[in-house]
Amino acid sequence: MATSALRTIRHQLVWLNDAGWQAVIAAAPAAHQAPLRDWQRRKAPLVVRRHEPGARADELCLGLPLPPDPVSGNKLRIALKVRREHIEGIKPALPLHLALAVEAPWRTTLIALQKAAQRFQFQVYGSLAMQAMTGLPYLSASSDIDLLFHPADAIQLDEGLALLGEFAARLPLDGEIIFPGDQAVAWKEWRQALAHPAKVLVKTGNAVQLCDPADLLATLEQS
Repeated sequence: MATSALRTIRHQLVWLNDAGWQAVIAAAPAAHQAPLRDWQRRKAPLVVRRHEPGARADELCLGLPLPPDPVSGNKLRIALKVRREHIEGIKPALPLHLALAVEAPWRTTLIALQKAAQRFQFQVYGSLAMQAMTGLPYLSASSDIDLLFHPADAIQLDEGLALLGEFAARLPLDGEIIFPGDQAVAWKEWRQALAHPAKVLVKTGNAVQLCDPADLLATLEQS
């Protein structure tokens, strides 16, 4: 399938062709051009972000999250808009098992989580994913482990959340549940809303809105 016809969702990984890099570098502010050129040399991926209201239908909104500055700790996030014809390849967010080689104090516990969670096929995004893919120093003592969880049904949702809750006592876990229609909810917020009934914040590819948990559960039953 041509990349122009592919459906894209938040957190996917995107590689640009040479024409795409030329276009984004030419359009970027001077301060962003050097980091973009370095990223092109590394052949590293960009990350799909929410579609901006002003972006055209044939444009894809991407982000380049750079490692924290070693002195200030500030994180530069470069927002890009790229024509779909400039996309060379698209992959899903990084599977968790591909991030297990990253050195961190909690690595042994993360490996234990992966072994216990194989049937859930967790994906990882954020600092851990970027360090695993690039080898650059993204992680700090305050970094979270951001996981994506795509439950197949309500039973798997409950089982996956129970496992995340168990390991959250030993790991700095965070992340999102992805319901059908690419509707994303922070899993910690979801657990809180079940304990104290409330609507949850839902992120999609082009919007953010409040939804009733029962409506999201219904989408699992329909899928």
